[in-house]
Amino acid sequence: MTRHASFEALTAETLPVRLARTEGLVSLIGADTARWRVREVGDGNLNLVFIVEGDRGSAVVKQALPYVRLVGESWPLPLKRSFFEYHALKRQAARAPGTVPKVHHFDDAQALIVMEYLSPHIILRKALIEGRQLPRIARDLGLFMARTLFRGSDLHMKTAERKADLALFADNVELCDITESLVFSDPYFAAPLNRHTSPHLDGLVAELRADRDLKVEAQRLKHLFAANAETLLHGDLHSGSIMVTDTETRIIDPEFAFYGPMAFDVGMLLANFWMAFFAQAGHEQAGSRDAMRAYLLEVIADTWAEFRAEFSRLWRTERDGILYQRALFEDQGDTLGAEQALDHVLSTMWTDLLGFAGIEIHRRILGLAHNADFETIADEDLRAACEARALRFGRHIAVNRNRIHSLDEVNALACLIEGERLA
Repeated sequence: MTRHASFEALTAETLPVRLARTEGLVSLIGADTARWRVREVGDGNLNLVFIVEGDRGSAVVKQALPYVRLVGESWPLPLKRSFFEYHALKRQAARAPGTVPKVHHFDDAQALIVMEYLSPHIILRKALIEGRQLPRIARDLGLFMARTLFRGSDLHMKTAERKADLALFADNVELCDITESLVFSDPYFAAPLNRHTSPHLDGLVAELRADRDLKVEAQRLKHLFAANAETLLHGDLHSGSIMVTDTETRIIDPEFAFYGPMAFDVGMLLANFWMAFFAQAGHEQAGSRDAMRAYLLEVIADTWAEFRAEFSRLWRTERDGILYQRALFEDQGDTLGAEQALDHVLSTMWTDLLGFAGIEIHRRILGLAHNADFETIADEDLRAACEARALRFGRHIAVNRNRIHSLDEVNALACLIEGERLA
């Protein structure tokens, strides 16, 4: 996975010349580069993203940069992350068909991927900020997570294939290091890249950084993240990594893919819905967002219910790996034993996802990379109040995760904390 010295970042002007003979792109948009229309649309933290349109159609060209774009060249980052994104997309497409963009070309040396242009899809986070209530996301996301997490694990895969895959993705060291530092450690001390958006949060930030129980729990979760290679994760499954219409949901940007605990993807995703819930007070210029709050809590409950139902179905029909073998249960007429084991797996996942969700909320408010849900709230006092409620919620579910037994409890807590703004 070494890169040639000839790597060169694309621009909107150079892309048609450099990719004019790339069959995977030409076949989609046409060979006449003079008629190509190229625009850069990347607004993420790491990469260049271009939409290329021609006589025949359109495509997306995504290219990694040798540094973290959000920070600049002072933070080098290997180009090989595009290799992991490509391989993760191929596996996700096989394990959950129709949920990720089609890949048409991969250039390892130039760290670029040509893929399907999703239109008229928009980023889920943008849709939620606008107050759109999308009818399919809970079902689609629950199924995506259940299918990719189950089918990428020792519950389903053949041992040799899974271990080879584990070795392949184990080299995604630098992006794992970003998660291990920025998510689990940096928010809880004065790390150089940390920022919070208002001095109104200074007191609460100091309180959280002095909270021994919280810091111990964050490190327990970091230990789990680093040591429990259960399955191939998306690794960065948030509302900015999902594109939607009213009838379709697609998951993008799996460059953080690696083998880790199943609960991580689920917890990170649900955290983003809870953050959207707490941000609603900052988006009420056109009227009350109470219906949107209720919708978001319903999405959280339905996503987890869909996940559990599909994971349970796969457990009963596709459990062909080395874990919880049928020879020990069903083949001996012990179906109840298999169900007991399933309950144990889901119960452990539930507890862990709460912890990951709480920590994800903290890092998105206290760390380097923030969420537009809060950042687009122009009024600083209002934004700080929304973020403070989310921070307290995140602390509670992370520290008390072993004593929380249902989503009804968690959502009731969210409503209680949100209700404080009216008190």
